[in-house]
Amino acid sequence: MKKHPTIAIYSGVSISTTFIERLIEGLVEAGTHIYIFGSDSGKSMKHNNLHYVIHGKKWHKLFILIKYTILLFLFKPREKKMLDAIIDEKYTNKLLWQLKFYPVLYHQPDIFHIQWAKGLDDWIWVQDFSMKLVLSLRGAHINYSPIADSKLAAMYKKNFPKVDAFHAVSKAIAEEATKYGAPLERIKIVKSGLSARDYPFVLKTAVLEGTLNILSVGRNHWIKNYSLALDVMSVLKSKNIDFHYSIIGMDDNEGLLFQREQLQLKENVSFIKTLPFNEVQIAIKSADVLLLPSLKEGIANVVLESMMLGTLVISSDCGGMAEAIKPSQTGYLVPIRDIEAMACAIEEVIELPLEAYQKMIMNARTSIEKQHSTEGMITDMLDLYHEITVDNL
Repeated sequence: MKKHPTIAIYSGVSISTTFIERLIEGLVEAGTHIYIFGSDSGKSMKHNNLHYVIHGKKWHKLFILIKYTILLFLFKPREKKMLDAIIDEKYTNKLLWQLKFYPVLYHQPDIFHIQWAKGLDDWIWVQDFSMKLVLSLRGAHINYSPIADSKLAAMYKKNFPKVDAFHAVSKAIAEEATKYGAPLERIKIVKSGLSARDYPFVLKTAVLEGTLNILSVGRNHWIKNYSLALDVMSVLKSKNIDFHYSIIGMDDNEGLLFQREQLQLKENVSFIKTLPFNEVQIAIKSADVLLLPSLKEGIANVVLESMMLGTLVISSDCGGMAEAIKPSQTGYLVPIRDIEAMACAIEEVIELPLEAYQKMIMNARTSIEKQHSTEGMITDMLDLYHEITVDNL
């Protein structure tokens, strides 16, 4: 059995998103030693292969800083001097960055895998100490943040060519990263993995009877395009369609509250605060349709989850969504910003015979199980890690 490299999965906190935590769990179960650096937000799992090196509140931060200052002084004085020179040149708050950087330098994993591209510039230095640098290309950080922020775009263009390997969740987001200098040959498509045991599938036997239950799940951000979704609901109401639309993760958007009032949709549309993962799962399973009106996505995790749970998806054809949904086979894709097309897709779902609805959601489940298995994700990620460390292990 080939030796796995030691890997730091870095998101800045000790507990990250569901999909990053799933990656960590799969890697340690496969025999990989994983380091988690960053601020203490709790420990999500215990495993002999999982090593948390995290700092808590004020006095614990001081303890960690003193501990790793001494360890580096005793065992890696030359490397400490090199890193201190980098910190002195780049940062004014030196203690903060020593707190972040010293533990990484001391433990020195084979690979430092950054989960959020916006933090890339702070970690380029790891390559000076024989650590390989991997960057995940995720959602907002690639799709639109650098378009809105010229300084961020410039940072990407400076640093992307230096990264040893990239992980992309879709072909679409990989292509977006090449605009900022990411070499296509260094980008590996590794699709987000879902475990079938975490997403129990129950075939709906009575749907689309009475009030149509439409659901969206997502953060309070303009890229999710909920304004268009409300316009779609207005079209449905004008046609006397019996429906209720809920948005989870959206309970304080003044613009959408005003739009709902103007369109006289208060009885038809609910805004719900962000909910725990298990409660979101229950809401998805209870819905007839999962609606994704977004302007841009890598591949929306909520769509993958809905397809696994047995709720039919209607999505805008944005980003990598066409890589997950086959129109009229595993769900519906409609053009971006097309109110009429999205309303028509909902009407088409209403007219579906139960058997056709069931076939589509079963096809969706099968498709996601094949393309987005946890086992496939872990195997592909390990392949990526081995490709960049094969000469060093």
